Amino acid sequence: MELDSRKLQILRAIVDEYILSASPVGSKSLSQSSDMKWSSATIRNEMADLEVLGYLAQPHTSAGRIPSEKAYRLYVDRMMRRAHLSDEESKLLMGYFREHVNGMDAVLRSTAKALSEITHYTAVVLMPDIGVNRLKHLQLIPLVEGKALAVVVTDAGVSQNSVIDIPFDMGPEELDRISKAITNRFGGCRMSTVSSELVRELGGDLACRADFVETLLTSLCENQAKDRRMVELSGATNMLEFPEYSDVNKAKTFLATVEQRDSMYRMLKKASNMEFTVTIGSENEQEGLQDCSVVTASYRVNGQPFGSFGVIGPTRMDYARVLSILSNVQSNLGTILQSYLKEE
Repeated sequence: MELDSRKLQILRAIVDEYILSASPVGSKSLSQSSDMKWSSATIRNEMADLEVLGYLAQPHTSAGRIPSEKAYRLYVDRMMRRAHLSDEESKLLMGYFREHVNGMDAVLRSTAKALSEITHYTAVVLMPDIGVNRLKHLQLIPLVEGKALAVVVTDAGVSQNSVIDIPFDMGPEELDRISKAITNRFGGCRMSTVSSELVRELGGDLACRADFVETLLTSLCENQAKDRRMVELSGATNMLEFPEYSDVNKAKTFLATVEQRDSMYRMLKKASNMEFTVTIGSENEQEGLQDCSVVTASYRVNGQPFGSFGVIGPTRMDYARVLSILSNVQSNLGTILQSYLKEE
């Protein structure tokens, strides 16, 4: 038994209708569609064949059919019609970015909020690796003997405070002198390029403290990279509005899963190297997402991958619309972030 053009057309119509209604689709309702040129009996026979092939399921004996994960995968890969955003939707998305341009973090938080509100799904955004940001200012502030507070500010509006170990003979004046020397020498450099080789070449105020400066900068990069393993989450409770999540236990499992930022980080980090990904149901590695679909897109600046973002929704999500929204955001996000990260 093969998937001929008639079966494909009927299957696509079933998926389209189920995405909108969340109710099993019957042959009678399909036959009344203007796109269908076959009788209800013919459609019913084809639906029976599609069920045998694993593309449809019948939740109740007297009910219509619903698509399987196999059907959604075929739909996304071969049958989905490309959607186009309305002018109103495009303006709405751009409005979020125009109102939040006070640094990279603000833009990415706004991206998560915009995605959750316009799709009505749960949105996740992976913040960029701190190594791609440029050092703007470093200040070392003495605390107690042997300890200082390192305040780092980058060009992307990202700041971090870390408590560091310092030599016991290092006083406030020397800390201030080293702060100014590091800022003057490495200001404008990406954190990832502040390497030990560069430190060893330093003279002047940093020459006698080269080992300390090398340890300091290495520690700051490692600490910031760890701290930046963060995911911005928006609209987690949006999923509770869908009938698929009316079951309390199922809803709790979903909410617990998306609140596990480490697992969300791993998922988005993996997606950062791919332009778009669509994972459906059991294709998701996280058990709590195996009743969901996840669609992601990566964002880039100067052709370099910075991170990824996406939405999580029920398996009957409107894939065509979601992909169009993510494509729109991907394009605009790269342009906006370019204003914060200039070419070397």
